[in-house]
Amino acid sequence: MVQLRRRAASVLAVMGLIACKKESVPGGEDPADTVQAPPTTASPLSTPPPLVPKPPTPLPASPEPSPLIGSAAPASFAPIAKHADPSVVTITTAEDAEPSLFGGRPRREVQGLGTGFIVDKDGIILTNNHVIEGAKIIVVKLSNDKLYPARVVGKDPRTEIAVVKIDERGLVPIALGDSDVLEVGDWVVAIGNPFGLSHTVSAGIISAKGRTEKEVPLDPTGYYNFLQTDASINPGNSGGPLLNLKGEVVGINTAIRGGGAQGIGFAIPINMVKQLLPMLLRDGHVTRSALGIRQLDVHELTPEDRAALKLTSEQGAVIEGVEPGGPADRAHLVSGDVIMAFDKTPLIPGSLLRWLASTAGVGKIVTLQVSRYGRLFDVDVTLGQLAEPTRMAP
Repeated sequence: MVQLRRRAASVLAVMGLIACKKESVPGGEDPADTVQAPPTTASPLSTPPPLVPKPPTPLPASPEPSPLIGSAAPASFAPIAKHADPSVVTITTAEDAEPSLFGGRPRREVQGLGTGFIVDKDGIILTNNHVIEGAKIIVVKLSNDKLYPARVVGKDPRTEIAVVKIDERGLVPIALGDSDVLEVGDWVVAIGNPFGLSHTVSAGIISAKGRTEKEVPLDPTGYYNFLQTDASINPGNSGGPLLNLKGEVVGINTAIRGGGAQGIGFAIPINMVKQLLPMLLRDGHVTRSALGIRQLDVHELTPEDRAALKLTSEQGAVIEGVEPGGPADRAHLVSGDVIMAFDKTPLIPGSLLRWLASTAGVGKIVTLQVSRYGRLFDVDVTLGQLAEPTRMAP
C-alpha cells in the first residue's frame, strides 16, 4: 500500500512539471506545432537575378492577300466622271399640244426625261427604248447646254435599246468596254439625270450578273441578261452609262426594282448592245433567228425530272414544245430533248440559248449538242425567223 501511494505521488509530480513547461510557451503553443522560417542569407543590398522572358508563341501563318485588295477602289471617282461628262446627254421627249390662242408656236408638253451617251463623233447616241418610245419630239441637251432635235435611227423594244441621232459633228464619243470581264464586286460608276438633276454621279459595285426577265419586271418576251448594281439609279437615269474604273461603258442603266434608290438597279451589258448596234444602224430594227421551240432551264427541273431525263448537271435547256414545221421539228428534235451546247458554246445557264439562237442569223446552220435520256448526239439545224409579237400602238 505504502509503495502504491509513493508511485502515485511521483506520477502527479511529473504531470505538474509538464503543465508548468507548457504554460511557459508564449501564446500557449506547442513548439512542435510551429514552423520556423529558414534564416535569410542574402544581403539586403544584393541584386536579384535578371528575369529571362519566355520566347513568344509564334502566330499561325496568314494567307497571302488578294492582289486586288486595297487597290481596287480609286482615291476619287472624279477623274472618271470628268472624262465621261462631255459624252453624257439629257434626253427629253415632248408632243405638240393645241395651237397657241395668241397665234404663236404650239405649246410643247414634256412627256419624258432620260439620259443617253454619245458613241460616235457624228451624233450617234445610245439610250433606252422606253425613253423615246412613242415620242413625237425628241430633244437632246449636251453638257454645254446646247439643244438639238433628234431622230430615232433604230430601236429594239425586246432588249430596251434605242439609237438616236443629232445633226452635229465633232462630238466627244465615249469608249465602250467589255462587260464579259466584269466580276461581282467590281466598282462601277453611274451617270445620269435623276429627277432632272443633270449629270448626277453615283458609285457602287456589280452586285450580281445574269438577271433575266424572270427577275426584272419588264417585258416577259424580252431578251435580258442584266447587270445588277447598287450604284444609285432613279427615274431619269434610264439610258445613261454604267462605267468601269477605266471610264469605259460596261452597261446602259435601264431599270430599278421597287422604285427609288433602294440599291437595286439593272443595266444592259454593253456587249449585248455592241452585238445589236450594227443591225440597228443598218436596218433600224433587229431581225431575230429562232429554233422554233419552247424551252425550260435544266435548273428549274425537279430532282425527279432530272433523274428521268438522266441528267447529271444543271447545264442545258430542255425542249418543252416544238413548233410544227419549224427548224427544230425539221431536225427531228422532240419534247424532252435537252440542248447542252449551241455551236460548241455550253449552255450555262440554259437561258443563254434564247439569246444565241436569236442573234445567230436567219438561215444560218448551227450545230446543237443534244442529250436524249442520257444519250449525247449532235444535230445540225437551219435557223428560221422569229415572229415578233404584235404590239399595240401607243
